[in-house]
Amino acid sequence: MMLTHPERIVFPDCGLTKQDVAHYYQSVMSCFLPGVKGRPTSVYRFPEGIAKPGFFQKHPMRGLHHTGHVSLREESGERDDYLCPTDAAAIIELVQYGALEFHPWAARAGSLEEPDYLVFDLDPGDGVPWQDVIEAARLVRDRLAKVALKSFVRTTGGKGLHVLVPLHASCRWEDAKRFSSAFAHHLSDRQPTAFTATSVLAERKGRIFVDYLRNTRGATSVASWSLRARSGAPVAMPLRWQELGRCASGGAFDLPSAMRRLSRLRGSPWEGFSTMRQPLDRALQVYAPTEG
Repeated sequence: MMLTHPERIVFPDCGLTKQDVAHYYQSVMSCFLPGVKGRPTSVYRFPEGIAKPGFFQKHPMRGLHHTGHVSLREESGERDDYLCPTDAAAIIELVQYGALEFHPWAARAGSLEEPDYLVFDLDPGDGVPWQDVIEAARLVRDRLAKVALKSFVRTTGGKGLHVLVPLHASCRWEDAKRFSSAFAHHLSDRQPTAFTATSVLAERKGRIFVDYLRNTRGATSVASWSLRARSGAPVAMPLRWQELGRCASGGAFDLPSAMRRLSRLRGSPWEGFSTMRQPLDRALQVYAPTEG
């Protein structure tokens, strides 16, 4: 589709334009689209580029012709329409409207009460070395494996890492939150100098915040291969676990290096993620048993 103002500078520090952003998403579409397709998705819009304030948008804006929507029940009991892209045309249309970041639900439009993955967001506080973040992700992976849960890792394009766990269709939001909360608090209780499960800033200095709150109905997390609206045009990048040790930071990939990575990839770094279905039964028994 036609872009208006394709020459507009979106990332001033590196000179990337609106056309560059559209070309990026077109180039990585085969990897990016599966992570947002058919999911309620919030977009972080910067119509004037990141030098000006941006805003999150989850409801459809006027003038959309290619982007679908889904009607959701909100906490108030009211229903409202949410953005729900289904194809490449929708993504580029949203870029035309200034979207840089894409943040989908962990559930599809056809099964909104059944999350199909968990996200543990490992967010380092001030003073935490990057190597500690890597070791934390590996620890989370190993602890999850002990309750028969395979996990996958990505950079966030920010300071930290996401560890994701594919779920079976039988899982409900209350299960996802109960387990992820118990797991995060278990880590912080066992290693209180390394981890915290609270978002209070004063508690996070020198520790890694294990953010489990993305595993609640209505929460979102950044999609793999999404740009981030930060200096340098960083990208949230899915990795193979064996690649993690060679990753220099949560913002190790930017738009140009993401494009180069795509050209060299042989197979998905998250092979099996989209078809893996893992129940939480054993994990709940170990970390969050019910009384009686």
